[in-house]
Amino acid sequence: MDDSKIIALYFDRSEQAISETAKKYGRYCHYIAFQILHNTEDSEECVNDTYFRAWSVIPPKHPEHLRTFLGKITRNLSLNKWEKQIAQKRGNGQCEQVLEELIECIPSENNVEKIVEDRFILEILNDFLYKLPADKRKIFVCRYWYFSSIKEIAKAYGISESKVTVTLFRTRQMLKEVLEKEGVLL
Repeated sequence: MDDSKIIALYFDRSEQAISETAKKYGRYCHYIAFQILHNTEDSEECVNDTYFRAWSVIPPKHPEHLRTFLGKITRNLSLNKWEKQIAQKRGNGQCEQVLEELIECIPSENNVEKIVEDRFILEILNDFLYKLPADKRKIFVCRYWYFSSIKEIAKAYGISESKVTVTLFRTRQMLKEVLEKEGVLL
């Protein structure tokens, strides 16, 4: 079913909106959740929470890109669940490793001017990603948005794991330089 029709079902408050969303985007949302949580039951719970959240905010929101809208909800819910789990027990998951890799590119929480710049940083990041060659952008997004492992990325793009690692390292360095050039305190 077309996204505009699914959104219309939400606006009509038809329960069919949930089933159509699940048919079209269930696997996509589950993939995002599983990459973060590495647990089928927790992932399914996050996906169901995604449908509930979408039901709660559509209307009044009218997402321009339903897939992106649902992916963002799923990712945020999954990260929140992961943070709760990690607070209970320190784990060795992919999510922790990915976040540690990005730590030098993320502004400090202790910065007094704390991020009136949030939107500014988002614009810098979007511009940075837009200017990257497509292959580097895809690798970066796979790793830092979808939390894909180095091995999965290498397999998906038919390159070596070392090439993925080097590409990610160089791209993070480039991002760090861009952020510093723009005056973002790291």
